[in-house]
Amino acid sequence: MPLYAGFDLGGTHLKFGSTDSNGNIIFNSKTATPPTIGELLHLLEKLWGDLKGKDKRRIEAVGFGFPGIFSLEQQRILQSPNFAELDNFDLIPALSEFIEVPFWINNDANMAAFGEYKCGAGKDVQSLIFLTIGTGVGSGIILDGELWRGKCGFAGELGHVTVNPDGEKCNCGGQGCLETEVSASKIVKNYNTLRKKEEQLTAKEVFHRAKKGEQDARQAFALAGSFLGIGLGIAINFLNPEKVLLGGAVMSAEDLLLSPALEEVKKRSYQASFQCCVIEKAILGNKAGFLGAALWARKEILK
Repeated sequence: MPLYAGFDLGGTHLKFGSTDSNGNIIFNSKTATPPTIGELLHLLEKLWGDLKGKDKRRIEAVGFGFPGIFSLEQQRILQSPNFAELDNFDLIPALSEFIEVPFWINNDANMAAFGEYKCGAGKDVQSLIFLTIGTGVGSGIILDGELWRGKCGFAGELGHVTVNPDGEKCNCGGQGCLETEVSASKIVKNYNTLRKKEEQLTAKEVFHRAKKGEQDARQAFALAGSFLGIGLGIAINFLNPEKVLLGGAVMSAEDLLLSPALEEVKKRSYQASFQCCVIEKAILGNKAGFLGAALWARKEILK
């Protein structure tokens, strides 16, 4: 049985691995995301060489999930809010220097959505919305069993829907995007604002304080959760999906974020649409992106 490889570039980590045709993971790992495009390409070349040596079977194709909007026409990332060096960079010739098998590039959240659809909590579901909440907010949409990419390839950017018109400027150029209100950094900002004290800490540390019962920490998550609920209400009213799957590092906070989100989305969406939609955590974790990218490459090469 042939193998397929996938790479998933996140704001903090690069996840990668290989899988067989059935989505059984052969190998997977992660490493820190490098700061420059040159270092990224050097790292990808090294990891590709390592992956080929992990199993005697040939890797038939490779999928890449990169953050940002990927143009189907130009075959490049036009804008990456959280990895600006990808903007308009000609990735395909650069990757072709060392990837000797067919490969495909897609948006990272699209690939994670495809991974959950093929092997995770979205298996056997015909329509779903997937959100990954961490450094930023990525999302992907499956409609009638197909990844929805839009006319130019830019569909599914729920993280850049405006949920707070008076909110902060987003890296995408907009203002008050879902990403600016729900990401890990915003939870820390919420906490510092509530305490009226500036402290250098991570969302994980705020989470631990919330679990110990600190009210400002709990409220920091609740504020983010309410904006998440607004975003989900927009998506549910617009697409009437069968499932909404929530993943990413911030979702490890679970009920601290999810309970206020569910309370808000119930108020913001048609009750009929809300009642026929299951909202739950994604199950593949860090594996969703590279697995989806690998299986997307398999899908493309079999066309």
